Amino acid sequence: MATSYVPERVYDTQRKTFTDFESMLADLVRADVVFVGEQHNDPNTHALELAVLEGLLRRRAAVGVALEMFERDVQGAVDQYVTGVSTEEQFLAASRPWPRYATDYRPIVELAKTHHLAVTASNVPRRIATDVSKNGMSTIEGLGDDRGLAARDLQCATSGDYYNRFIKQMGEHPPSGEPKAKETQAKNDRFYLAQCVKDETMAESVAEAFRNAPVPRATIVHFNGSFHTNYGEGTAERTRRRLPGRRVAVISMIPVEDIDTVAPDQDDLKQADYLVFTVGRK
Repeated sequence: MATSYVPERVYDTQRKTFTDFESMLADLVRADVVFVGEQHNDPNTHALELAVLEGLLRRRAAVGVALEMFERDVQGAVDQYVTGVSTEEQFLAASRPWPRYATDYRPIVELAKTHHLAVTASNVPRRIATDVSKNGMSTIEGLGDDRGLAARDLQCATSGDYYNRFIKQMGEHPPSGEPKAKETQAKNDRFYLAQCVKDETMAESVAEAFRNAPVPRATIVHFNGSFHTNYGEGTAERTRRRLPGRRVAVISMIPVEDIDTVAPDQDDLKQADYLVFTVGRK
């Protein structure tokens, strides 16, 4: 039998204790930006993401929505749909939605449309990121009229904790032999630069959404893959650089086999302000 219940446990990493979903929302309503980091293909995660947005609205928060899953060059199509100018069929034809849009992100967009919330297509177009991964940052310099599709301020040093974590996640070890090692390092660096351009562009999009919100003190809720914001790095760090003095909160949605036995370790405590564990399912 179908059920709307979504199993979850919430861990407050600042207080180092389990809390509840409503207490988390009561805190997040006071944030300027909330990043919700997801595992893209987990259904329970997407149900909880919608619950975050519904909960903030229930608390009468002024909210704006931003999504990694839409790219800057389709902002017009997003605007036309959420304001009722275009049909859903027209919107989907013009906006390059992700393959699982209907189940994973449509509920968020429809909720925003119903409540007249601004929706920001935050990401750099995939074609630009792909070109950066192949050719490096010279791609950005050659964009011409499309330069505004990527962040203006790009700080992408190939060093530091986030860089190291990205290279480790790629799982690609330099082969033996100096020429091959240098070639692999250069390729890894280009992949990281593409990641950085995504982070910087999403951060700029979020910061602009916050500054341009139609009502003061709106909370911008950005949905993205958790790697982009875990440990307060990536998009989160770059947003803080653009919004000094503003509160940027990070949630990490974590599917696990058994939420009753979850015990966050010291590394987990660094991952986000709130860890939301749910039962992962395919």
